[in-house]
Amino acid sequence: MYMDFTMNIPGLKECIITNMEDRDGTVQIYVEMERIPHCCPVCETKTDRVHDYRYQKIKHLKWFERMTLLWYKRRRYACPSCGKRFSEKSPIVERYQRASIEWNQAVSIKSIKGKTFKEVGETFGASASTIVRRFDKLAEEQIKKVETLPSVIAIDEYKGDTKEGKYQLIIADGITRQPLDILPNRYKNTIKNYLQKHGQQVEVVIMDMSSSFKAAVQKALGKPIIVADRFHFCRYIYWGLDRVRRRVQQTFHDYDRKKCKRMKHVFHKPKNRLKEDEMWHLERYLGMSEELRTAHELKEIYKDWFEEAKVIGSENIFKVKKDLKAFYDLVRESELPEMISAIKTFQNWQVEILNSFVYNYSNGFLEGINNTTKVLKRNAFGFRSFKRFRAKILLARQYKEVGLHIG
Repeated sequence: MYMDFTMNIPGLKECIITNMEDRDGTVQIYVEMERIPHCCPVCETKTDRVHDYRYQKIKHLKWFERMTLLWYKRRRYACPSCGKRFSEKSPIVERYQRASIEWNQAVSIKSIKGKTFKEVGETFGASASTIVRRFDKLAEEQIKKVETLPSVIAIDEYKGDTKEGKYQLIIADGITRQPLDILPNRYKNTIKNYLQKHGQQVEVVIMDMSSSFKAAVQKALGKPIIVADRFHFCRYIYWGLDRVRRRVQQTFHDYDRKKCKRMKHVFHKPKNRLKEDEMWHLERYLGMSEELRTAHELKEIYKDWFEEAKVIGSENIFKVKKDLKAFYDLVRESELPEMISAIKTFQNWQVEILNSFVYNYSNGFLEGINNTTKVLKRNAFGFRSFKRFRAKILLARQYKEVGLHIG
């Protein structure tokens, strides 16, 4: 006797539910399909002649936090022409599977979004190895091999700690901001060989100020436009200011030395955005050292140059360059070795720094992806397999907008 349902159950809409019971905390649902003519897979003769029935136990999604099993009364047909016996087509389970299509879909998504494979397995009532197999299958289907890189790419390293090495290199589209590929290490030859193979169309490369990256890119691509990431070159000025502060505060009284260290953020913060108490501390410590005051003034001059360069850089890069050289002169006049060291780096990377204002590209989004990668690694207590970690990073970004509750 069929149960009289007035609603369609998601994932079981095409099934006839004949019974349902709660046995030992597990929901047991008995289903079967409507009897309809099927084509013989051998001779394509249509038939609705039933040979026999077999019950198939299928793992399904949880109901109200209870594990759920489907008992599928699977029908086998017999062809009157050739005698072939074959199973009916089913929308709830694929051939040779012991879990429903909905269960496999949910597990695949959760294996990407979840913290660990073991945790996902415990949630869905499966072993960690089962979840890993579903994840590997999805990765093989969804991750496309890179044939040709786009015209604008961004590259950056992250600490992966896999069997392939301590650091890996991620490559992303500089315009769409989507990660494209991950290299097993950051060695110059690895980067050079990869770019030679896939970088025929690359015109612009966004990167941090790594000399090995720069050498690999130039060797592989000839003379591409290299754009230095703004965060990475700005920090040299702030590092210079910090080194001056650390040096001069050694001459302060013990109380002031410790307090100056704790209040170091007031030296980095723009002067026009300081609160009253922050301004008081800043003036106190600048008044205790002329060198520290000079370094702070140079930082403020640099900040004004940087803000103006962001506005006019794409239209008047010559003025930006002229003002930068004037800043170099001021630093040399100050005779502060820490700040002079900072501008030497600027001079070595001046073309790439100016390119960042002309083309207005940034590596900030890639730093965000790397932060997400650190969280993935920490939650999983690390990945030994580079291939699986690579797939996890790429799929996590690809499925970023997909919700967890997918069936």
